[in-house]
Amino acid sequence: MKRSLLRKALYLIAILLFGTFGWVQYNDIDPEIYDRPSVIDAATWLIFYAFIAALFAVALFRAVPKWLLVVAIVCCVVQLGRTTPGMWANLTGDAPFTLTQSSMSSSDPRVELSREFLGGLIALGVVGALGFCGRGKSGE
Repeated sequence: MKRSLLRKALYLIAILLFGTFGWVQYNDIDPEIYDRPSVIDAATWLIFYAFIAALFAVALFRAVPKWLLVVAIVCCVVQLGRTTPGMWANLTGDAPFTLTQSSMSSSDPRVELSREFLGGLIALGVVGALGFCGRGKSGE
């Protein structure tokens, strides 16, 4: 199946975007920035973003199997579920809503969780768009 130049460009943008999202997870283990950083959490997000980027790399060359899109959607929902409490606290808590903070403390992780929630939401949106555009094949 031939891909249009615009579609290829959008897939490349998605690859670069999620590759960059994964790359910046490296700073999540920097104790100068984060109080008691979690290497496991940073690695989980790095793997998640790399998986989404790889999905679009596959889409550049062939149709993505529907089962792989389902796995990606499940991963997005899991990441959203892990970060929803922080986003909710940021939206409804006593402290004013913010996405900017120079450092994260374990006593107020809502900023980082809100950023991660938005990253998961963006991922869910683009994976959904990839599936909606009919790039998946059933039964593969």
